[in-house]
Amino acid sequence: MAVMQTAETRYAKPVLIAVNKPFDDEDGLGNLRRHELFRSLAGKDLEQLVQQSRRLRLGHHQLLYRQDMPAHHFFFVISGRLRLYRLDSSGIDRTLDSIAPGDCFAEVMIYADPPRYACYAEALKSSEVLMIPVKAYRELIDRHPEYAQAALRHYAKRAVSRFHELEIMTVQNARDRLIRYLIDLLPNGVEQAGEVELPLPKCLVASRLAMQPETFSRILADLKANGLVRVNRSKLFISDPQRLVEISQ
Repeated sequence: MAVMQTAETRYAKPVLIAVNKPFDDEDGLGNLRRHELFRSLAGKDLEQLVQQSRRLRLGHHQLLYRQDMPAHHFFFVISGRLRLYRLDSSGIDRTLDSIAPGDCFAEVMIYADPPRYACYAEALKSSEVLMIPVKAYRELIDRHPEYAQAALRHYAKRAVSRFHELEIMTVQNARDRLIRYLIDLLPNGVEQAGEVELPLPKCLVASRLAMQPETFSRILADLKANGLVRVNRSKLFISDPQRLVEISQ
C-alpha cells in the first residue's frame, strides 16, 4: 500500500528556499487569475499579492513542507506535479492527493488557527509553485468582504469533492474503488469513452485507494483481460464506461 519510511528519513529531505524575485510570467499569472480564489480580485490587488509572493523551484522528490510545520503560506502550482501525504504512527506514508498545474493547495491555512500543515507536500517531478503569504491574502479579504465570499465558495466546492472521495473510500471492494476512481478521471464521466492518465505512479494510486500495489495490478490486469480497459503505461483507454460502472454495482 505504501512504502515504509521513518519520520527521520522524511525530515532529512530539504525544503527549497524561495527564489527571491517576483513572479512575472504572463502565462502563469493568467492561470492564477482564472482560479476561483483570485478571479474576483481587482487587478491592483492581485498585482500587489503577486509582488508579495515568491516562486519556488522544486526538484524530483523534494519536499515543499512537512507535516505539522507552522504554515505561513499557501501555494499555487505553476508547473509539475506534487503529492500530498501523511505519515501514520507506524511511519507508513498514506497518499492523500495529487496536485496539478493550476491548482491551489494548503489554502485552508488562510483561516486555520493555529496554522500548521496537516500533511507533507512532495514534488513528484521538477515543479514550480507560487508561495503566497497567508497574512497578505487575509488582509485582502478583511478589506474586501466580497473576496471572502469567493474563498468560501471555493471551500464549499472542495468540501463536496472531499465527501465524494470519502464515499469512494468507504466502498469495501477494492475493484469498485478503482473503477470509481477511473470513472472520475474521465472528462465526461460515463457519458463518453475516453483516455485517462493516472495522476500518480501506480503504486501511489494504490496507496490513495487504500490497497496493496499487488492488488491494484491484479485488478487492472483483470479489467484489461475482460476488455474493459486498454493500458499503455500510465494511460488507460476506457471504451465503455457504462459497462465498467455496471460491473461494480
